[in-house]
Amino acid sequence: MSGAWRAAGLRWPGGAPALQWLSGDGSRVRTRASELVYGRELAFRAVGGRYCPGARGNVCPLGAVVAGRSTGGQCPECARLDRAHSVAADTFDDPRPYRVYLAWFGPGLVKVGITAEARGSARLLEQGAVTFSWLGRGPLMAARRTEEVLRTALGVPDRIPYERKRAVRTALPPRGERAAEVGALHARAVALEAWPQTLERAGFGAVDHADAFGLDGLGPATGVVGELVDGGHVAGRLVAAAGPDLHLATADGGLVVLDTRLMIGWELVSSDPGGALTVPVRELRADVVPTGQDGLF
Repeated sequence: MSGAWRAAGLRWPGGAPALQWLSGDGSRVRTRASELVYGRELAFRAVGGRYCPGARGNVCPLGAVVAGRSTGGQCPECARLDRAHSVAADTFDDPRPYRVYLAWFGPGLVKVGITAEARGSARLLEQGAVTFSWLGRGPLMAARRTEEVLRTALGVPDRIPYERKRAVRTALPPRGERAAEVGALHARAVALEAWPQTLERAGFGAVDHADAFGLDGLGPATGVVGELVDGGHVAGRLVAAAGPDLHLATADGGLVVLDTRLMIGWELVSSDPGGALTVPVRELRADVVPTGQDGLF
């Protein structure tokens, strides 16, 4: 990876979306962020190739090229290094307190997960959770065991594909109904007796992210960006964001979803905000909508 500033995905500092950037000067990477504001135009062109951003603050030692459609955005070696230090790895421990949560993404789409207490609700914003509630807090190992117990007892997964989240995001029930669905599962969860003794149960309290995401009045997507390509142009007015997704109102009247994980590793330059999209765009799949419960500018 050269010393140019390259995209590093979307984060939610302070509960608002911001594009992250990195530059691989030397052996370490430098970072910066660009705040995104709903209603403003976003326009850029991809330049050159897509390169692995490295792992854990270090430049990729291979300078590896990454496939355009990869949402991971890393080469296999750097991805393995990051996974080995994630809370999902059984070999990783952390003395800090962790929280267990229930996250709601749409009717019938609820998952259970864990996050470091110090991160607050950042993990829920990054996943695109429309509504959530804490379930408990305690040591990491106890949080992991509780997560597994609840997944089995409640019949909920530990992850939901983003394609399914996008398919229901524009047709959400009222806030009271989504809070009620989370509340019913919360009541079942805290009533279980198989919780580890070191994990403290938390009372129900629904937190709704619809305002932070800009979802009120959001129309159905007409397409999803499949990948960025050298010279490819993306432009539109930012109307909403959820998790890693940006919803862009395009000049031709469409509403296109851009998964910012596809931007990771690309050098991007400003371009004409009124121009047409010249990157591959596919239809949003309709067959993923669930009938019930089954991770610059």
